[in-house]
Amino acid sequence: MADATVEAGDKPKRGKLPLLIGVLLALILGAAGFFVTYSGKVPGLAAAPAAKGPAKGDSAMEAVFVPVPPLIVSLVPTAHATHLRFTAQLEVNPASQAAVTRLMPRILDVMNTYLRAVEPSDLEQPSVLVRLRAQLLRRIQIVTGEGSVRDLLVTEFALN
Repeated sequence: MADATVEAGDKPKRGKLPLLIGVLLALILGAAGFFVTYSGKVPGLAAAPAAKGPAKGDSAMEAVFVPVPPLIVSLVPTAHATHLRFTAQLEVNPASQAAVTRLMPRILDVMNTYLRAVEPSDLEQPSVLVRLRAQLLRRIQIVTGEGSVRDLLVTEFALN
């Protein structure tokens, strides 16, 4: 009879069946949730469709390019080069083209002032163009107002 009695401290062992049922149920519910969300069966949960490109007449995707007159900045006499020739185009919203063109003297002033302040040794670094674009674009956007100028495209950057 001693074999039939369970001691007070021992607990009966459970099988692995409840764990297996829980994992299987979680997988089934996860797959069902993915299917419902992905297929769009519930409105508002489906992923947004990918854009097919700009629609015809969509002014948000249209752009006008305004040329910036060439800048020639003289460098300090101790530099390897004596001049920097810089030419660019501004990508602007079509509605802002006239305003940006009227502000071109201020834009040129901001660009000249910044380019003149850059150290000549910095101009010789390989990554200078990315930094110059970012700095000049930010300054131009301050002059023209947010939303007018989208990008600055550098068309010529030459040290002579």
